[in-house]
Amino acid sequence: MSTPFPFTAVVGQDDLRLALLLNAVSPAVGGVLVRGEKGTAKSTAVRALSALMPEVDVVSGCRFSCDPDAPDAGCPDGPHAPGAFASRPARMVELPVGASEDRLVGALDIERALAEGVKAFEPGLLADAHRGILYVDEVNLLHDHLVDLLLDAAAMGASYVEREGVSVRHAARFLLVGTMNPEEGELRPQLLDRFGLTVEVAASREPDQRVEVVRRRLAYDDDPAGFAARWAAEEAAVRARIVAARELLPSVRLDDGALRQIAATCAAFEVDGMRADIVMARTATALAAWAGRTEVLAEDVRQAALLALPHRRRRNPFDAPGLDEDKLDETLEEFGGSDGDGHDGDGDDDPDPGPGGGPGGQPEPDDAPQGDGDAAARPEAGEGGEPQPSGGGGEQSPARAAEPFRTKVLSVPGLGEGAAGRRSRARTEHGRTTGARRPRGALTKLHLAATVQAAAPHQRARGRSGPGLVVRRDDLRQATREGREGNLVLFVVDASGSMAARQRMSAVKGAVLSLLLDAYQRRDKVGLVTFRGSAADVALPPTSSVDAAAVRLESLPTGGRTPLAAGLLRAHEVLRVERLRDPARRALVVVVTDGRATGGPEPVALAGRAARLFAAEGTASVVVDCESGPVRLGLAGRLAGELGGTAVTLDELRADSIAGLVKDVQATRRAA
Repeated sequence: MSTPFPFTAVVGQDDLRLALLLNAVSPAVGGVLVRGEKGTAKSTAVRALSALMPEVDVVSGCRFSCDPDAPDAGCPDGPHAPGAFASRPARMVELPVGASEDRLVGALDIERALAEGVKAFEPGLLADAHRGILYVDEVNLLHDHLVDLLLDAAAMGASYVEREGVSVRHAARFLLVGTMNPEEGELRPQLLDRFGLTVEVAASREPDQRVEVVRRRLAYDDDPAGFAARWAAEEAAVRARIVAARELLPSVRLDDGALRQIAATCAAFEVDGMRADIVMARTATALAAWAGRTEVLAEDVRQAALLALPHRRRRNPFDAPGLDEDKLDETLEEFGGSDGDGHDGDGDDDPDPGPGGGPGGQPEPDDAPQGDGDAAARPEAGEGGEPQPSGGGGEQSPARAAEPFRTKVLSVPGLGEGAAGRRSRARTEHGRTTGARRPRGALTKLHLAATVQAAAPHQRARGRSGPGLVVRRDDLRQATREGREGNLVLFVVDASGSMAARQRMSAVKGAVLSLLLDAYQRRDKVGLVTFRGSAADVALPPTSSVDAAAVRLESLPTGGRTPLAAGLLRAHEVLRVERLRDPARRALVVVVTDGRATGGPEPVALAGRAARLFAAEGTASVVVDCESGPVRLGLAGRLAGELGGTAVTLDELRADSIAGLVKDVQATRRAA
């Protein structure tokens, strides 16, 4: 077994260490979500925490870690005789992003259950994590069906496995810790709310601290056991402090004044529901116990708010979590003031020498100045396409996106087998049952009627003599189900001079932002290709981080000629590479343009040939026609015909204007 990096040797990251320690003191706080860029010791700190957790007493021989003082009455290994117990370290169980449902909740032997009526159950990761830590690295990439199972277990404190009338239940109470890189996508709100605390981590910009990080890491890699031995005294001291804080916790008093501050703070930041109030109260109590006090002070309430509220406040999908600390201080002062012990609630006299400090608010950036210069007033060019750039550049400052709106669903026709999502029809592990087939590998969803039908003709030949059905593995049938998948939505955006009139580009960006919001809600991957001047650029390679696409869109410059063919060819190459990486995920190409092509020799003919590549491969596509003005050339419609897709104007893109768009997309694809 490898030696973990010592928790006390982690440099900096005070908020992260404090949040983890508070959960070690009081698991009722509800776990920690750690958000941050890669290479910031997120996983290192979490794995190091398990070595500090106090040992747990378990019933000897119980695979479900029952507490000998209060064994689970419904434990599958029960009933347990009193007296026999053992002590062991608290477990930290890692849930891989690609784990199967059976690996998470456990599996029943369906063959024995049907033939013998025996509940032969193999425990999963939820059973292993009971009374310990369940750690999910890259939790934002977890499949929806696993998220649903985690939500159920976290809400009920138990895991249920049910297969065709056979069910097993066992206790599953664990400390949930997740790490994620926001650039790769956000969490579903339901799972986000299940994490008690959240912290933002980033690499230090202080050279001395970065030097110390490298020094310690190199020393650990050279001699893990020796490095851990040098930190053993510090580790023992923190472990003893956790034990002392746990013993003190029941004596900590949370008076009405502190409760009023907690309630007022949650109301001021408009958090949904009451879970935030409860988590703040538990966190403030744990903070007092960690500091060795029996009374919750205003400084504890403030710190609890900074840890428990950022991910719960109401915000738009693309807004980073954070709190306005000035507003927080005003609320605490209005509803608390002095705490009666000479403390003013500003946290400056915190006796806690351990890691502290909140994650800090992240105020929204000031609006970028719009200006009213030549670019805003410049009229749209005529049929030639674009205003001629002076000095060969022609770049104009980025226009801000218009207010987003709800769009109609754009879906890929046919039936896919991609990752679970909410856009297009697909064969999935969850959904309505549509048929049965022989299982490929392990059986996960039994189709009972088809299994019985397959086994019935062979009962006499198999010598059946009792009431049980004689079932062989060849008789088992897997249920086929239909649900929804997430797609790759690849945006190909025209940023040329013909699109550059400020009001027009603002509307275009608003439309793309609206489609990005839709992709966020439907759990798609997105990519962004832009073309202007003489070339096309991959502004954002395919990613699950829809908010990253929104940021790139906001700063998109415009101007120059219209190399439409280059944009389509670059998009085609992006799709080719992505098919190699993720062949099951189908693509939807959304081309946002007025249809003009002026870049390079024979631009119109070249654009047509590039578009026909998508049609030949059967790639679903939609052209968002951005042409405006009293005279329209219909070039975007022609482009849609070459792509084998459909065209829709900016006005028709709104949900209340294009009721038949999905049907049109599918009808066009079938006709092609």
